[in-house]
Amino acid sequence: MTMAIDALTTLLGAAGLITNPADLSRYAADASVQGPDMPLAVLRPKTTDEASKAVAICAQAGIPMVPQGGRTGLSGGAVPPAGAVVISTERMSGVIAVNTQAMTLTAWAGTPLQVVQEAARAQGLDYPVDIGARGSATIGGTVATNAGGIRVLRHGMTRRHVLGLEIVLPDGAVLSRMRGLVKDNAGYDLCQPFIGSEGTLGLITQVMVQLCPDEPFSALALLSLRDHAAALDCLVAARSRFGDRLSAFEGMWPDYLDAVCTTWSLVPAPFATPGFAVLLELRARADAQLDGFQDWLGELMEAGLVDDGIVARSHDEERRLWALREAVGEVDAQLGPHISFDLSVAVDQLGQFCHACDRKLRGVQAAGQVIKVGHLGDGNVHILVAHDGSDASVTAISRSVYCVLREYNGSVTAEHGVGRSKRDWLTACRDPVEMIALRRQKQIWDPKSLMNPHSILDLRASNTATLIRQPHRSA
Repeated sequence: MTMAIDALTTLLGAAGLITNPADLSRYAADASVQGPDMPLAVLRPKTTDEASKAVAICAQAGIPMVPQGGRTGLSGGAVPPAGAVVISTERMSGVIAVNTQAMTLTAWAGTPLQVVQEAARAQGLDYPVDIGARGSATIGGTVATNAGGIRVLRHGMTRRHVLGLEIVLPDGAVLSRMRGLVKDNAGYDLCQPFIGSEGTLGLITQVMVQLCPDEPFSALALLSLRDHAAALDCLVAARSRFGDRLSAFEGMWPDYLDAVCTTWSLVPAPFATPGFAVLLELRARADAQLDGFQDWLGELMEAGLVDDGIVARSHDEERRLWALREAVGEVDAQLGPHISFDLSVAVDQLGQFCHACDRKLRGVQAAGQVIKVGHLGDGNVHILVAHDGSDASVTAISRSVYCVLREYNGSVTAEHGVGRSKRDWLTACRDPVEMIALRRQKQIWDPKSLMNPHSILDLRASNTATLIRQPHRSA
């Protein structure tokens, strides 16, 4: 171990290696949890060559490694276990190139998402993956977690936009697929396994993404509806009228609105009576493409589908309306100890699923206040459940929610990733054959289980039988 640290010190220098205990604590956490253990060291390579050599040193010494980007994850996926080093991409930052003809952008993995977006827009283009933590989340981290966000309805998850990756494998070898080919059927796609792998298969060092034309014009409305069923009818109507101009369709349940507007006063209440609210956004390349938006909303109100509505008439008003949806990022202190579920079910079943979860949680003594908010257009809901802070409460609440989820054939994570917090619940959405396939994938790329070893899967033998004995889910 000492020899490895000495070799890393020689390789990375003082700026590239942190070992002072006082400086290590911030690398022991992500946005969801503070780990119980400090990393042995934090490695901060500046180039792919440095990263490759650092990983090789750790691999030879048998030292576990945890890649880190902006530490904005919400599943504990960047929290290092005892005896591990952190490999931070914070010094591997910056946009390398923007190709306007091919509409691609290449960046170091540690580049903040917002920097990528701004570089694209400066060329009249856009990188449409967008999340609330855009200022600190890194492009490499969003690829490693296959980030979703508020415009998945229109543009899909991160996976859709990745054209190339450069990856340091767990033994230090460098896998580079940075040719920028839109069409390439020469065997297996070697980039795809690493998208959404949460740093368990390798360290992403460079990313090439496909851009799209910028759409600077927008129309935004906040609608009050009877319930989720009415919101679903509104979604169908919006798709029929506006097609791919519909870029976001965000839902806020009455319990969420009551909490953030009335109980905690985080944002002003938009309507006199809190019902089910939808934030609906259109985006276009020309203002004329948004014509008819207000007339269409009037038609919905006349038909009785929408009870009330607010249309943003300026960028400031748009920001104020979005603040209602983004207030979920400010509720941690008010809720106290809580579980933040990130769940996905089929779009047409989301309302029924949430009702079923509410009914189930009312019978769980450990469950406190419940609020729900999510991306209605893609079937992703965030259910936040308060509790007393005990492990027993966490287990009881999680078991109840994931039991309902299994009945609806959903996923334990839609966009936040599995990490450490959902690892032991993965069989709620993966059958035995899938679990075996996931384990084999890990063993192929990381046979010594050195890369982020406690995230997504626990390969310890004592866990294997439990995972495989789970019953198969019917379709």
